[in-house]
Amino acid sequence: MIKVGLIGYGKAGQAVAEVLQQDARYELMWVAKRHALPVGQSQPLGLPIFATSEGDFGRWLDAHPVDALVDFSTAESIHHYGEEVRKRHLTLVSAISAYSDESLAYARTLGEQARVLCSPNITLGINFLILSARMLRGIAPFADVEILEQHFREKPEMSGTARKIANTLDLDHDRITSLRLGGIVGLHEVIFGFPHQTVRITHESIRREAFGTGAAFALGELSKRPYGFYTFDDLLMTMIREQLTQPEACQQA
Repeated sequence: MIKVGLIGYGKAGQAVAEVLQQDARYELMWVAKRHALPVGQSQPLGLPIFATSEGDFGRWLDAHPVDALVDFSTAESIHHYGEEVRKRHLTLVSAISAYSDESLAYARTLGEQARVLCSPNITLGINFLILSARMLRGIAPFADVEILEQHFREKPEMSGTARKIANTLDLDHDRITSLRLGGIVGLHEVIFGFPHQTVRITHESIRREAFGTGAAFALGELSKRPYGFYTFDDLLMTMIREQLTQPEACQQA
């Protein structure tokens, strides 16, 4: 069983915690939040709470050791715990909506002594969408391509996932249309316009628990791999290659 510490306990972090606690492969040991809980307020899920604004990650990990960290907080937080990941050879799954160039470059250095994955959207489905769209873009570079992203009304910024899709497809960000409606968790659609036909690749997150199943998937796949910096694409491409080289797949082809 892999012992996990969760950093960040907003709406997504709470859903991830629920999923990890229900997955027999993992034992969620603690939750790290920016601030301590008010006196008298019960601890979420009955787990120890680490207040990152008041404590030292090294001392906390000495007292509460884990095998892996899952981060749903902010891009800057990696600089607070990164050296502990390096020193302790921890597995890190970081799921931050938008990374700065500095934070992403730093995460890559941690891959020299640890297994590190960074992804602006950790759901399995959206990453398969990105991979599929990239393949179709390569097959048909002449097609018109537009990206539509829809999220809950309170989300102010353009989706980091939509930006990643655009960057992957070598599209300007003005090809992204953003809609903010009600309580939509998240919907992304890539539309390919061909002569006489249209292809739409769509992914919708129905519940935030999808982030938890994605994080659990990433933890399981990283446990099979050597130290290094990975993207979700890396995990999926390796699995697709393995599938295509299976004898049954060759026979069916």
